[in-house]
Amino acid sequence: MRLREPSRLLSLFLAVAGGLVLWSAFPDAGVWPAAFVAVAVLYWALGRDNAWWNLLIGFLFGISFFLPHLWWAHESTETAPWIALSALEALFIGGFGVLWTWVRRARFLRRRGWRLAAAFAVLFVAVEQWRAEIPYGGFPWGRLAWTMAGTPTGRAAWLGGTVAVSLLVAFAGALLALAVAGLVRAVRTARAARATRVSPAGQSGQPARVAGNGTVTVRSSVGRSVGALALGVAVAVVPLVLPLPTSASAGPVETPEGQEVYDAGSDLAEDGQLWAGAVQGNVGEPGLGAFANRAEVLNNHLEGTYVLAEDFAGELDVVLWPENGSDLDPQTTPDVARGLDAASTAVGAPILVGAQEFPETGGRYNVSLLWQAGQGVIARYAKQHPAPFGEYIPLRSILRLFSDQVDRVTTDMIPGVNPPYVDVPSRLGQDAYRLGTIICFEVAYDEIIRDAVQEGAQVLVIPTNNASFGWTAESTQQLAMSRLQAITTGRAAVQISTVGVSGVITPDGTVVRDTELFTADQFVVNLPLRSSITPAVAAGYWPGWIVGGLALALVVAGVVGGIGARRRARG
Repeated sequence: MRLREPSRLLSLFLAVAGGLVLWSAFPDAGVWPAAFVAVAVLYWALGRDNAWWNLLIGFLFGISFFLPHLWWAHESTETAPWIALSALEALFIGGFGVLWTWVRRARFLRRRGWRLAAAFAVLFVAVEQWRAEIPYGGFPWGRLAWTMAGTPTGRAAWLGGTVAVSLLVAFAGALLALAVAGLVRAVRTARAARATRVSPAGQSGQPARVAGNGTVTVRSSVGRSVGALALGVAVAVVPLVLPLPTSASAGPVETPEGQEVYDAGSDLAEDGQLWAGAVQGNVGEPGLGAFANRAEVLNNHLEGTYVLAEDFAGELDVVLWPENGSDLDPQTTPDVARGLDAASTAVGAPILVGAQEFPETGGRYNVSLLWQAGQGVIARYAKQHPAPFGEYIPLRSILRLFSDQVDRVTTDMIPGVNPPYVDVPSRLGQDAYRLGTIICFEVAYDEIIRDAVQEGAQVLVIPTNNASFGWTAESTQQLAMSRLQAITTGRAAVQISTVGVSGVITPDGTVVRDTELFTADQFVVNLPLRSSITPAVAAGYWPGWIVGGLALALVVAGVVGGIGARRRARG
């Protein structure tokens, strides 16, 4: 079962339409079945056997997707950086189009429906993985897996992380393309058979034989289509059988005093429970940026902490603030230190504070500081993966020729080297609680989160600053990533933002509390502490390595097959 080669005009239309369909699968639209349809459309669009043409088709698909998907980059900078980032990511999809042209020339793939679909999926996810790693550490935004939070397919993250989820989506989408191709072929064959039956009889009863053969072909095509569709559905829903930790207690809970708190799956606790307050302080005006209104942002988060203290003083283990909750470093600014001391004393718990450090050697660190009243910083994590072109500027002198936006980053951020966790002292005198601290965009990088859990993190905390992105979908896209990472690790998670969207997530990816954009809010959550290791965490880098190795083998087989075919054609 194979697709007919589309015309150039049709493939151009499919490329643009497919990219837009894929965009609709992500937040905020969130029509997740569209991800399967988008893959199918890309499969159809790449039907011509011409590498240069498929480079164009893949790029058009990619740019049609990334321009609206990364609109938040335009909101936070200007047009040129947004287009440049979108075009760079689209080039990876264009490169996929070239590689796919070569791969399907392998002899063992020719006219082999499900094998072609599997090869397409492996190659697509390999390119997706490479895009998440290069250049400058990669940019994992737009992975197919991120569309699957809260779906049956998304549960596969527990088994193999984002690689496994994307692989299932790509495979099911390619099978959908083959199923539709079979049905189209059946319809065309049936029409041809009917036309033959009504035409005048030719020599030796030829029309009857054509009609009979047409009936057999129709049945065969329909049967293969039904088989491909059934296999695709099975691939999409089979993760439902996986034994994810699912809570019966999760959700809002009213305390005896009448306050509402949120249970993130306390019945799943393996090492006790952690009571955390979370403060979304907000900024005065949307669009002022991540570093505007410094004193106001700090004061808003102090005020939110005092609100928690009114009802929960002495009952919390930690209060969580977002990234840049205090842009002024409390270690070097006495007024900030006194304010944190007072707030920590009032609430009776240490505060996880987002701040910036400026070492004497130059540059700056993006840090989460655990601040205890009277002691100052008792634990610290510095962001390991600063965002290129957002938090530091590679090739600054060259890029300045194209956009002065590079000068908005006046001091380049430098990567931290400490492991991604902080230890919170137990208010009950027990062992310290270990929080995996994943700052902002780091939630998209699987290896950092795996490292946190392998180092003993019992819960995930994702402090983030979304003030630069206005009312765009950046924050909800990030929340979808946090949900997938909760499933991957089997850990409850809290995403806490300066301006929203903040959220509380159970170990199976369910959101039990989320906030609105650009509102001041605070909440209390009961987090299950867990130490078991999921198959995805145990597998480490292997899923990505295996997919990448298989993809390279497919490319070699395709190139060799193409060379052999050309030699045979020459006689």
